[in-house]
Amino acid sequence: MIPFLNRTTQKNSSLILNYSKCYRKLLSSQSILTNQLSSRNLITYGKRQSVLHNRSVYLVNSEVINVKRFVSTFVPKLITRVIKVPAYIGGLFAATGSYIAYKVEGLKENEYLSNLRDFFNDMLSNPDGSQNGNNNNNDNNTGSSVAMSTGIIASTQNDEDDSEDDDLLDEVDNTNDVMLNLTKQMIEIRSILNRIDTNSSHLTLPSIVVIGSQSSGKSSVLESIVGKQFLPKGSNMVTRRPIELTLVNTPNSKETTADFPSLRIYNLTDFQEVERLLVDANLSVPIRDAISEEPIQLTIKSPNVPDLSLVDLPGYIQIEAADQPIELKSKILKVCDNYLQAPNIILAISSADVDLANSSALMASKKVDPTGSRTIGVITKLDLVDTETAKAILNNKKYPLKMGYVGVITKSMNNKKSSLFEYSKSGKDKNLLSQSKQNATKQFERSYFAEHKDAFKNCQVSTKKLREKLIKILEISMSDALEPTSKLIQQSLDDTAYHFKVEFNDRQLTAKSYLLNNVDIFKLAIKQFQENFNRAEPTSILKADLDQNVLDFLATRYWKDENLSELSSNDISENEMLYWHKKLDLASSSLTKIGIGRKSTTLITNAILRELNNILDNSQLKNHDLIKDLVTDTAATVLNSKYYTTTDQVENCIKPFKYEIDIEERDWIISREHAVNLLKEELKQCNEKYQTIRNAIGSRKLQHVISYLQKHKPSDNKETLGMSKLLLERGAEAMFLEKRSKVLNFRLKLLRTKCNSTSEKDKCPEIFLDAVSDKLTSTAVLFLNVELLSDFFYNFPIELDRKLNLLTNEQIELFAKEDPKISRHIELQKRKELLELALSKIDSLLVFRKSYKGMAKRNYRD
Repeated sequence: MIPFLNRTTQKNSSLILNYSKCYRKLLSSQSILTNQLSSRNLITYGKRQSVLHNRSVYLVNSEVINVKRFVSTFVPKLITRVIKVPAYIGGLFAATGSYIAYKVEGLKENEYLSNLRDFFNDMLSNPDGSQNGNNNNNDNNTGSSVAMSTGIIASTQNDEDDSEDDDLLDEVDNTNDVMLNLTKQMIEIRSILNRIDTNSSHLTLPSIVVIGSQSSGKSSVLESIVGKQFLPKGSNMVTRRPIELTLVNTPNSKETTADFPSLRIYNLTDFQEVERLLVDANLSVPIRDAISEEPIQLTIKSPNVPDLSLVDLPGYIQIEAADQPIELKSKILKVCDNYLQAPNIILAISSADVDLANSSALMASKKVDPTGSRTIGVITKLDLVDTETAKAILNNKKYPLKMGYVGVITKSMNNKKSSLFEYSKSGKDKNLLSQSKQNATKQFERSYFAEHKDAFKNCQVSTKKLREKLIKILEISMSDALEPTSKLIQQSLDDTAYHFKVEFNDRQLTAKSYLLNNVDIFKLAIKQFQENFNRAEPTSILKADLDQNVLDFLATRYWKDENLSELSSNDISENEMLYWHKKLDLASSSLTKIGIGRKSTTLITNAILRELNNILDNSQLKNHDLIKDLVTDTAATVLNSKYYTTTDQVENCIKPFKYEIDIEERDWIISREHAVNLLKEELKQCNEKYQTIRNAIGSRKLQHVISYLQKHKPSDNKETLGMSKLLLERGAEAMFLEKRSKVLNFRLKLLRTKCNSTSEKDKCPEIFLDAVSDKLTSTAVLFLNVELLSDFFYNFPIELDRKLNLLTNEQIELFAKEDPKISRHIELQKRKELLELALSKIDSLLVFRKSYKGMAKRNYRD
């Protein structure tokens, strides 16, 4: 027996070695396949550098699957070779194998290994019925190998329904053990395709669409699959929008989380909050519409859910309520029919206490799937009917479905009603209560089917069975759709790449790069503005404003004075001169006390903001309100941070001028020239305004009105002698302008002929006040440059960058898409990238599937 065992061991080792070689050949075939690609495919695959890496990841992630399939292929061959021993050994153990199979058939599943080992050791230690503990070790090993092989053969020949019934007694749901990694990858591909075109009916992979009437238990079935209560419930219609539910198995996570991608809400653990968000999303549909085709996207990640892609649709109704639109029923049918089209799998849910002939779900599925080839029937509330009726429904032939019917119980008898006390619980307590109800329902379902195991012997029942069936069907349907979808994606990619080449010359552009490029251009413009906005520019702005203040003081304190003609006299008395001296001091003091600090800071701040708006209006940012507001707010924030400090500094530095001002001769000469030009400009404007009024009224009529006003001087300017109130107002204005022009001509003549030095400042207030405003301006601008401008031009770009970094990706994308051309560029580029990503993943799956099938065939032939 020892040589035989050695040969068997060597043969087994060679089989394992062959399998390892096949596995290495599979990896090497990937590189060979890549090397044999045409030049065109090399370009395509060069853009998809992650294909081979992904394929390796798929192989590593499918380790458990490979081991299971290895056992299913290698072990039977090993058994066959072990059985093909010389006839005398086969005869010796044939009876033993039959007896073992008989014993195994009566054993419980959880006692299988221990009883088999005890029984087998008993047979080997005492083959003739006596106790003998001196058997050879090799004999024990040989007997163990044969007994185990025979036991495996016997277990594979057990009735399949019996094993399914035994599964109902398991306390642990092992659905995750049979999940395939390929399904997860295909659901990921489907999510990518949905991002490319959510309205496309052909550029997608299948989903499981759940339909049923409002009272069929549709929501309870979905919640039993997830293991959480989260769907909206109510007596009225609460599901008004399709819910695209993606279940993602996360074995490394310890908790269940929910994401709403379209709402930018992620990692919710409170499923009461999930339910509230779903209710709000459904209630956002206007009452007049009642139903919306816009889906709600929900992703649930948990270690306890399978990888599935489900769509929960609004429940069918038979008649509209009084507060519902009359077209509600037809709208529901339209929304559901859009999702029921091929290649989607239909999960038609019906209640056991309703005749299948009246099932809304079956009637709807029959229209789009007459043969029932892609419809799964789910019968809920089996506990409400007797077992014979339930069995007849599950095995019915009147409404056949190729995928069959699955019976479930999604609500236990003691969970149907909630007490008033339960509604007063906190959110955490409600979650615990909800989980307790889920566990109770699961236990009730398990106990019910275990109690009626014989009645449902040839039926598919339990939520666990439904989950396993959905996983298998979704994997098969997605797998079958990979190749045709790959061709469609390739066609769409070629078309998109062509348009991207023609329209944008394959130039890569992202929303963020577009934003940063425009901001850089804007910063260059700011730098140019800084260079141009030197001391001369603020001086000009502030001096122009102070000139207007000087003119106002002259007009109110001098030009209206009836004794103004004394200033041109040479023999003016000392008392008269003292009067004009005090008047000049009062005017000068008023000018220095008008708040130069606040006035100058405000003027320069407003000037900077106006210039920034001009720069924005001349750039590509002019059409982007988001960034324009951001730039303006940032500039205002930086300027306001130094506003009060600058105001105080300017006021402090001009404080000496409020008491005494010394004017040098050179300053007097400059101010004299400027004052003359200022009065000339004022005279010009007066004459232009007077001419405008005379042209509007007429020269003769204007003289008539002025003569009337000079004689009567009506205080209220009421309509008199055919002269309207407006005409009298115009006449009064023209009379004032005429008088002002005479005063200005008089003062200009005096400034030109006299006022040659500072000693005549009392007679020439125009020149002195202009000199004062010059000193105020130069002093204020000096501190404005130090305190305000230098700080602004240094901190503004830094603060702008900081605020730009706080923008979310959604805000940046929204900014870029405000420009139609840029939006088209980004959308086309994004579509091209997503198509390439989806195609690379599908190609990886297709290559892996073909290679794996080839490896399995070679192992089978070996």
